[in-house]
Amino acid sequence: CLPANQERLADGKLSTVQFHPSAQVVMTAGRDRSVSLFQVDGIRNPKIQSIYLESFPIYKARFSADGEQVIATGTHHKMFYVYDMMGGSIIPVHQVRGMEEKFVKNFEVSPDGSFMLLTGTSGYLHLLSMKTKELMSTMKVNGRSAASAFTSDGSKIYSYSKEGEVFIWDVRSRKCLHKFEDEGSLEGKCIAVSKNNQYVACGSVSGVVNLYTTDVCLKENHPKPVKAIMNLVTSATSVTFNPTTEILAVASNEADEAVKLV
Repeated sequence: CLPANQERLADGKLSTVQFHPSAQVVMTAGRDRSVSLFQVDGIRNPKIQSIYLESFPIYKARFSADGEQVIATGTHHKMFYVYDMMGGSIIPVHQVRGMEEKFVKNFEVSPDGSFMLLTGTSGYLHLLSMKTKELMSTMKVNGRSAASAFTSDGSKIYSYSKEGEVFIWDVRSRKCLHKFEDEGSLEGKCIAVSKNNQYVACGSVSGVVNLYTTDVCLKENHPKPVKAIMNLVTSATSVTFNPTTEILAVASNEADEAVKLV
């Protein structure tokens, strides 16, 4: 395969690569302050467009569920940007009313398109309306939140704390349904829920990724993993399931080519 972004290679480290939810388009974004979209045809992969955000190195960018918007957060900014692809406009969101955070970096978009979840400091999780970008509710985990994941129907959120606990939230009531300890976790780093809602994967600083079945996670405080994946020697910084829940990708950004498909 040709490099997806060969028509415009980034000048800095890429922090995001994501396929569009419905079109044959891939987005790249990163430290060179730009978001680029490419048509993926495998022959030329032509560039559709690039946008440049002045003095805003991008920490993370994501498509909205309908694929009409891109949301981008910076490496050290309070504000974030919304790029409306239909209208071609770039909308800065300077301040979310009722949310006191110095930086806005990590976030998730709910698969049903209703919400955006911002990871705050001191364990705070801020649930925003995707439509208005206004604060709907704030939840809090014990300790500091490392990563969160929505279930595919958007009804629950799994939040993994740096202290190695996972909190399961009901999105509608914003109540904590259950919490459990990730076995042997020294520090939580990343979490993923499979699309068929069968599995949860928790990746920690030691490089171990524990795979659990969701029904056990909802009942037990100390669930046993169905599998512990020990292949990585550096911190597991990314876990993701493929859409059919047959493959789990596990990766570390602390070593070259530290990617395993399980």
